[in-house]
Amino acid sequence: MARRIFSAQEFLQNLVAGLTVSFVALSLGAAFGILSGRGAFAGMLSAAVIALVTSLFGGTRVQCSGPTGPMTTVTAVVVAAAHDHLAAELGGISSDHFLNIVLFLTAATLLLAALLRLGRFITLVPNVVISGFMDGIAVIIWLDQCKKLFGLGGKAAFTGPVGTNVIVAIITAVLVFTLPYFLRKVMPKFAGLLSGTLLAIVIMTVVASLFRLPIEHVELTGSIKSLGDLSALLRAQWPTEWSVPVLLAALPFALQLAVLAYLDTLLTSLVVDKMTRERTQQNKELMAQGLSAAAVAALGGIPGAQATIRSVLIIKEKATLRLAGVMVGIFALVEMVLLQDAINLIPQAVFSGVLFKVGYDVFDWLPLRLYLKELMRDWHQVAHKLFSRHDDERIFVTNREILMIAGTTLLTIFWDLNVAVGSFTLLFYLLNRVLLRANPIRDLKPILETEGMSDEP
Repeated sequence: MARRIFSAQEFLQNLVAGLTVSFVALSLGAAFGILSGRGAFAGMLSAAVIALVTSLFGGTRVQCSGPTGPMTTVTAVVVAAAHDHLAAELGGISSDHFLNIVLFLTAATLLLAALLRLGRFITLVPNVVISGFMDGIAVIIWLDQCKKLFGLGGKAAFTGPVGTNVIVAIITAVLVFTLPYFLRKVMPKFAGLLSGTLLAIVIMTVVASLFRLPIEHVELTGSIKSLGDLSALLRAQWPTEWSVPVLLAALPFALQLAVLAYLDTLLTSLVVDKMTRERTQQNKELMAQGLSAAAVAALGGIPGAQATIRSVLIIKEKATLRLAGVMVGIFALVEMVLLQDAINLIPQAVFSGVLFKVGYDVFDWLPLRLYLKELMRDWHQVAHKLFSRHDDERIFVTNREILMIAGTTLLTIFWDLNVAVGSFTLLFYLLNRVLLRANPIRDLKPILETEGMSDEP
């Protein structure tokens, strides 16, 4: 197969995309590191290493992997259990070493899944469920940022006046939405090289510094500044106790993390495939995720998966080459060492504004748009349309399909994305093969192919 030749402009464009997403990856990595119980430095280091390894070896060409909310939540449970009682019950093993053993077993499980070619089973998930999963992730992003801005749901609000943080987030979101259009009008020749997201981050950071806004900023602490530091870290994190009781205690946690990484990664890859019109090599992607889990285990980090937020963002930043994801990892490592003071100037609310736009990009608007269009066209028949069958050739989304999407969305938001995807995939096939044989719920793939994607890069 012939190699694709890319231009200098495309090369620079992918470098800029990697640079932009690296700031978001570091910020989210720090947040997930704190949530996991291993600390911000462990989260940031993991964000860089996972992005680098999976972009080099993964089966999704344009993507960005890293610590994710679901993976971090389970990791926090393991950390808490190890601290509370497991370490003592297992002969005093270090809680850090126990978690690292869990991650090594997670890596082995993912590599075994790749070897057995189990990745293909993700294609059984219907598009109505994928659409609901995307919508649920988008709503979770929006709700999470609102909680951080207003201090809702038991979360502490960003320090400083709430109104100031909210205004910074709103202005950032507006800039992220509008700057690309402005750049195309004013500087069409350079618009492809300039990232609206990165410009928005820089502009709002400069504004916050000039006006000395009393709001919370990113805090990056710790670093690896020499090979000696890296060697010391590897020696400190390598487990010294590999007994059968320790392995048996770690295995259930490892299996849970592996299943979660499988679903989190391959569901996100389906979202990415929809946006890029490419096809992920699922087993190659699982292999890369396994390698990244082993890498962070050796470094005392936290596990991750292909991340919806960062993958969508890097595509929206016009990334077209595997290089972009690789540079996310490289830039993140460099920033941890060289740009710590500069990154610490970025207000946290700026990333909230960026993530509001990311949520908009993740949300699958097309089925909703088609459904509302159909309702408006037949408004006088709405009362009679519930579970009705359409026999014409119009492009439409039925009530059954929108209910499947809504159900998956709600279960993703209020319970768990794995439960949502598993339950509604099972329901989809159960209804089609048992209850609705004459008029089954359609997969939305034909609609998406006919109408085109609303979220194309």
